[in-house]
Amino acid sequence: TKDPEELLKRFLENGVDAGGHDAYVNDLEQPAFDCLPELKALKEELVNVEGFQHVMMSGSGTSIFCIGEPKDKEAFMKEFDEREGINVFPTEFINREEGVWFES
Repeated sequence: TKDPEELLKRFLENGVDAGGHDAYVNDLEQPAFDCLPELKALKEELVNVEGFQHVMMSGSGTSIFCIGEPKDKEAFMKEFDEREGINVFPTEFINREEGVWFES
């Protein structure tokens, strides 16, 4: 288990990269993988997609998120979004100037 204060400091200093893969920690990941090995298999497949810098399970296993962008988006969507039981929701970070919440 990592120190949450140290992880927060790394994210604040380095942004999404957080100074390396070891900053992405989820203590519930292994127990979820033990219960549902197909989650682990899915994560391993996503880790091998060219273009993703980080792949992580969110919470107790209802979703897996990827940071980065697949090199071949069309092939990625065909492979994963058309698969039974999997939904893909492409998103992007919203960047704003410090102190500014929202401008239309």
